[in-house]
Amino acid sequence: MPLDESLHAAFRREAERLDGVDLAVYEKHGRDPHEPIIGLGPRDAPIGFFGRDPGEQEVRWGEPFIGAGGQKVREGLYRAIHGTALPDFEASREIGRLAFWANTVPYKPIGNKAWSMAVKKRFQPLMAQVLIDHWHGRELITLGREAFLWFGINQPKAVRQGLEDFWKREDRFEESHTTTLALVDGRKAEFRLSPLPHPSPLNQKWFKRFPELLKARLEALGVAGLLRQAD
Repeated sequence: MPLDESLHAAFRREAERLDGVDLAVYEKHGRDPHEPIIGLGPRDAPIGFFGRDPGEQEVRWGEPFIGAGGQKVREGLYRAIHGTALPDFEASREIGRLAFWANTVPYKPIGNKAWSMAVKKRFQPLMAQVLIDHWHGRELITLGREAFLWFGINQPKAVRQGLEDFWKREDRFEESHTTTLALVDGRKAEFRLSPLPHPSPLNQKWFKRFPELLKARLEALGVAGLLRQAD
């Protein structure tokens, strides 16, 4: 499902004046550095995944969550639905088409360093519009601290504090937090956020535990049954 024309143009305008995009990687793979990498999926996808920003493999394929970390997520989805290991890369791409995917900023930064708060604030209204207008689902699995706390950007203090307090909880990877995302024109939507650690191999503390945490999340949310219906 493509972005509508006006929103797509707005992303490209912001990207044209964005410093810090990894232009060398985009050039290496023959990709347009102004094109946002958002795997929208079906408008009625029952589950969404929200991460930090794309890496090199995401640029190469033009799809989010397709690199090493993303393969961990797609493997979990495949196992939830089919009960077996992910057979190959193409199967991982296919299973991803059942879900909604987005990042805080849909462009790869140099050195895979997180985008600054100033950049995230610039793109927040656009990404919030994607979440509210381009997806009817409201169950989001967020990956990593930055993706979870993104929901407090440009939001009231009470919303930000609620997110901060939840993230400090020991059971944050088992429980969920409901928050409201509002646009400048007053439109808003309520999302249930189910955070998990970032699945990057560099995240040594949680990387080995990620598959079991994801499995528990998918089971608790009843995702397998919903995705089978959508398949």
